[in-house]
Amino acid sequence: MIGGLFARMRSAGESARMLPQTRLAGPMPWVIAIMVALTVMAMAAGLALSNVAASAKAEISGGLTVQVIEGAPAARERQVEAALRFLAERDDVAAASRVPDAELALLLEPWLGEQADEEDALVTPALIDVQLTGAITAERLRALRAELAAVAPQARIEAQANWLAPVFGALRSMQMLAVGLVVLLAAITTSAVWLAARSALGSNRDTIEVIHHLGGTDGQIANIFQRSIAIDAVTGGVAGLMMGLTAILLLGRQFAALGSGLVAGGGLALADWLIIGAVPLTALLLAMLTARLTVLFALRRIL
Repeated sequence: MIGGLFARMRSAGESARMLPQTRLAGPMPWVIAIMVALTVMAMAAGLALSNVAASAKAEISGGLTVQVIEGAPAARERQVEAALRFLAERDDVAAASRVPDAELALLLEPWLGEQADEEDALVTPALIDVQLTGAITAERLRALRAELAAVAPQARIEAQANWLAPVFGALRSMQMLAVGLVVLLAAITTSAVWLAARSALGSNRDTIEVIHHLGGTDGQIANIFQRSIAIDAVTGGVAGLMMGLTAILLLGRQFAALGSGLVAGGGLALADWLIIGAVPLTALLLAMLTARLTVLFALRRIL
């Protein structure tokens, strides 16, 4: 009895080879390659944006900007000196320095133009860059404003994080877009595998019935399709990873050439590269699971 069972299983395995094993000749490896490449690029973009936001928040954490808005130059200088003395005496102020007027003029030149005549030059506020110890809270900011107003009435304090709030909002939106793209690409890959498995089942229905008559089970037939899809997914996943990494490196060199501090904070760490490297493996597992479930559910209805 046991010998007969093994004979039937061996016969079923031999009959399973009757199923066509089309891989590189079909579109599935290329579809998976394209999906993996796009997913790798979307994943890298989302991780880079996350790093940019984290780097910017860490850099401006505790940062304040003091503006002394006074039209008279002499009075403005007196209030700037008073504000600097007040800030230097506080224990919760790690650093306080005035932004040089020449540097301020250089920053405003693209909008105001070069102002060679000092008499006709536009009066700009004096700026003081302040770094506090610890996080900035609303209560802490209100108390500092009230105390500074006593020594420099024309001084205005703003947290640097408030100025960059729209930038952080845009970064969050782009991160959510990247996450949405990754989910969408995963859904498209699953749909493509489902369609390929259904098509293969339909074109090999007669052969599958013969295998069933020879003793082949649904699980054995599903293993055949799962193995075929796995080889296609490995081939397409490796190709897609290479394409995605090439695009990331090329774009990274372009952004690095900008020399912007904000962009420099978006570099990918080792953990980010490991996450990106896991994309083909995830695609492989997703394709195998989709193919197996598709075949099993379909066989229960048609046989």
